[in-house]
Amino acid sequence: MLEDRATAVSSPTQWPAAYPKGYAVVDVETTGLARDDRIISAAVYRLDARGEVEDHWYTLVNPERDPGPVWIHGLTSDVLEGAPLFAEVAEEFAARLDGRVLVAHNAVFDWQMIAREYARAAREAPVRQRLCTIALSKELALPLPNFKLESLAAHFGVVQQRAHHALDDARVLAEAFRPSLRAAASAGVRLPLLECRPLTEWADSPRIGRQASGGYDSQRQSGWRPSRKRPACPYPNPGRYEDGKPLKQGMRVAFSGDTSTERELLEDRATEAGLHVATSVSRLTSLLVTNDPGSGTSKVVKARQFGTPVVDEAAFGQLLRDVEPAAG
Repeated sequence: MLEDRATAVSSPTQWPAAYPKGYAVVDVETTGLARDDRIISAAVYRLDARGEVEDHWYTLVNPERDPGPVWIHGLTSDVLEGAPLFAEVAEEFAARLDGRVLVAHNAVFDWQMIAREYARAAREAPVRQRLCTIALSKELALPLPNFKLESLAAHFGVVQQRAHHALDDARVLAEAFRPSLRAAASAGVRLPLLECRPLTEWADSPRIGRQASGGYDSQRQSGWRPSRKRPACPYPNPGRYEDGKPLKQGMRVAFSGDTSTERELLEDRATEAGLHVATSVSRLTSLLVTNDPGSGTSKVVKARQFGTPVVDEAAFGQLLRDVEPAAG
């Protein structure tokens, strides 16, 4: 019945040869959203080349710190106290990911949390590509009211049993991904695959590499994500962001100052949502994201001069959840 809810979702006779040979649908629950937060539970559904479930796996993880928003994930310190440390499940987790494309809803978040945990354990996750189901939904032009997991699930008739439980969220996503994958294959859609670059070193500090003198140490200089040229945004700039309204694909977004989420990862999220990440502020900039609007950085000064709207990182994170598709 799920396949009937999408257009041409029956398994095509001619499957695209370029499609991956297997997928690992992943969900992680965490102590928070910042770069120094920890994974407290993880689930993986392994799928074959056509999206059929092969097996699934779930584990709790002791974060060695406060569990964070218990009212969301329901995992208390008492529950997690006897759970294994991430380093103790890293090998099994890796075996579930090895040789597969990591699939997640807002995949850059799940990937960054996983990459950081492996870096803390002095290892690398065996993942080279990821696929975000939000990006795939946009490629398929699914008629969704927004891009939340619950909306994608409802579109395909998938029933959620325990929201924010890693195993059930992974199950729901796996069931919604299968018809999405088949619809993409039938239409010959190129899957929105992105490269995964693992962390190679880690320091447990929210301001990694920052010296008291204001300089940067060798960790910061050697960096774990080499700079790269981002692909051009395919959408025209619709203009400035208006308070109270959603972001629109094609808007030019600039960032200034420190962010709790790694800057490049935050920029990746913006790019995946269809926004244009700008390195400077001009009259064409739609929005400036900064946690310190009172600072005197050149970007903040120019934003004041041009009347460019300014929001903080938390507000930007909320806006990224429901980016309006580009016109046409």
